[in-house]
Parts: sequence; structure tokens; C-alpha cells
Amino acid sequence: MEPKWLGWAKQLQSIAQAGLTYSKDVFDLERFELIRNISVDILTHHTDMDRTVIKDLFASETGYATPKVDIRGVVFKEGKILMVRENMDGRWSLPGGWADIGLTPSEVAVKEIKEESGFDVKAVKLLAVMDMKCHPHPPSSYHVYKMFIQCEIIGGQAAEGVETSAVAFFAENQLPPLSTARNTKSQIEMAFNYLKNPQEPIYFD
Repeated sequence: MEPKWLGWAKQLQSIAQAGLTYSKDVFDLERFELIRNISVDILTHHTDMDRTVIKDLFASETGYATPKVDIRGVVFKEGKILMVRENMDGRWSLPGGWADIGLTPSEVAVKEIKEESGFDVKAVKLLAVMDMKCHPHPPSSYHVYKMFIQCEIIGGQAAEGVETSAVAFFAENQLPPLSTARNTKSQIEMAFNYLKNPQEPIYFD
């Protein structure tokens, strides 16, 4: 789904980051720094972002480059799905966010749902692990794996969070405007399919 130039830029960044981490030769380090700068140039050319911002966000990490992990909680109540309105873009998403060091995926799902919607939940099933590049999300400078974890409400009540401005449940045929950087219509439809067919195998890729 993602444009080829973005995939190339991310691959160059990954190669450069690994080279800068493990190389000892001063000339090799110079070459890897050049590769990193080329990856930043590609993003600068194809986007409206300032080069300094791109370098800070995209080309400042160290160590071996690995995908980021985004975890989304899937919660149903009376046949409707829980969603929160994001302050960042005013659109709706499944509650969730980046995985945290020290927490398991299910612990992240439980934490994010509580923080963003007010509900206490327990994680019950992994539904899907998706590579963001294979699905109709907007282009991202990060390579992202998305995990969808079904949870059940055990307490709490609807409450806005620091990053959210509304909490609601939606029927499959009445979805609100979606924050497509976080979740797509096809992913919400997938979640409803698991509600109707709980024996479906885990989706991956």
C-alpha cells in the first residue's frame, strides 16, 4: 500500500542506523551517515515536513532498527464497538497506542483502554498482527506492526482521557469518521467479523 519511495527511504534509514551502530571504520561511518542523509532527503522531497523535523523524528534513533508496535483494543458492548475521538485529528479510533517497555501486549491494551475510554477491561484474545504497509493507512515514516487485542469490560464507565475528547460505541453500519493513521474501515470490519465468527484464526500480515 505504501509508495515505493517511502519504502526505499525506510530501508536506507535502517541500513544506515545498523551501520552507524556496529561499524568501527571511520570511512564506513561516513558512508553510513551519507546514506542516512539520503533517506532524509527523500522524505523532505516527497513531504511538506521541515528537514530538521524529519531528521529528529526519523533519523535520530540508535541501535539495530526494528519495527514499532502499535496496540489497539477491540471492545464490544451489545453488538457495538468501542471507539474514542482523538484530540490530534478529531477523528475516531480503537483505543490504543505504542507498546511500552516492561508491559506485555495485553497489559498495554488494558492500560490504553482505561486511559482513553475510562473502562476497566481484561484482555481475552489476540485477533490480528498486521504490517501497516500492507493496509490502507496514510504513509508513515515508521515501519509499524499493529496488534489488535479483544478485551471485555469488567468495570469503569465512559470517560474522556488526556488524548481523547469523546467515548462511544458504534454499530458496524454507523461508523464515525476514522483516524486512518490508527485504524482503517477494513480493520474495523475485521473486528466485527471476529465478533460474528469467534472461531476465525488469527490474522497476520
